[in-house]
Amino acid sequence: MKDIENISEMMADIGRRAKAAAATLASASAERKHAALISAADAVWKNREDILQANAKDLVYGRDKGLSDAMMDRLMLNEERIQGMVDGLRSVAEQPDPVGEVMDAWDQPSGLHIERVRTPLGVIGVIYESRPNVTADAGALCLKAGNAVILRGGSESFHSSRAIHACLQQGLRDANLPEDAVQLVPTRDRAAVSEMLDMTDTIDVIVPRGGKGLVGLVQREARVPVFAHLEGIVHIYIDEHADPEKALKIVLNAKTRRTGICGAAECLLIHENIVKTIGQGVLKALMGAGVEVRGDSALRSIDGVQAATAEDWGREYLDMIIAAKTVTGVEEAIEHIRTYGSNHTDCVITEDADVAHTFMTRLDSAILMHNASTQFADGGEFGMGAEIGIATGKMHARGPVGATQLTSFKYLVTGDGTVRA
Repeated sequence: MKDIENISEMMADIGRRAKAAAATLASASAERKHAALISAADAVWKNREDILQANAKDLVYGRDKGLSDAMMDRLMLNEERIQGMVDGLRSVAEQPDPVGEVMDAWDQPSGLHIERVRTPLGVIGVIYESRPNVTADAGALCLKAGNAVILRGGSESFHSSRAIHACLQQGLRDANLPEDAVQLVPTRDRAAVSEMLDMTDTIDVIVPRGGKGLVGLVQREARVPVFAHLEGIVHIYIDEHADPEKALKIVLNAKTRRTGICGAAECLLIHENIVKTIGQGVLKALMGAGVEVRGDSALRSIDGVQAATAEDWGREYLDMIIAAKTVTGVEEAIEHIRTYGSNHTDCVITEDADVAHTFMTRLDSAILMHNASTQFADGGEFGMGAEIGIATGKMHARGPVGATQLTSFKYLVTGDGTVRA
């Protein structure tokens, strides 16, 4: 009981300090926030050996914990991924500052001048698993949008997150901004997560990044508003009017580039008229790349395709496995996605503009793609510098959540002795 009480007190203190830092950040200049992010980027690169040594400890912990290969890939850092973090920090730094942007302005007959202006949300809580680069991405985006952030990394990324967090705090110190603007929960104890979900007085929104278990827990138990997606059940529909070369390139990239990310393809829908041509070519290429294909009865005539079961539709594998099904056309593809999809990202491959239009207007996924790999479902690839996550809800933020999506707005109303009749 004493340990739980101590964690409760610790989290309450972190929340109070974050709220105070958020009040300072809300009016911090764009130049100081830019300076903090550039300094943090420099610190990450300068301290990359320390970060890699910390990551090595986490990899040992992850192996001992029995993490899957996909989760171990998410956890692993190398110099290239550290360079990616540095590039992300610099990219966010160079984005336009959203705070204070006038979104709209108008005059009323009463004589009032009204402006709708972007303003920070306040304090963001980020709960994430495995991927330590989230520490840098989330810290950067929250800072850019004038928010304080409380980071609770996964137990497996504990050492890596601490090393990266130290670099973010160095950036804040160098820019004369409060270190409490970016705090990292200093314990692996899961009681800290439960506390965060109930901190309605100090946390304005929670963003979970991780597997279905974590995100489901947060969505069920949080009293704080949540930006999240539960699963990335990503579908690709290959139409009868698909270009065979484009289809091959897109599907291979969407499935095999990185299987453990939420934008990885999990189900192929193939028009029945191209099963023996484009469909067969794509499935054989997938199997040749080491992907296990689980197909319906019409596809099992293709050598190597295994039998799909009912459990394969609507399943997020995050592995070198893909489900495949024949459909009669775009309408049946849409119905399948509506039934089994997760409103995350879905793609159509076709040269028929009418088919593409039908697919992209009739479906309501957060991201819809035409003739492009679903691995582009990423804030960095959308020009946001980075993302704090993908949101599939319909309130406030949707799709990649970048700095702009981490703001709200307020109305500035100006009169000249104006009174209401």
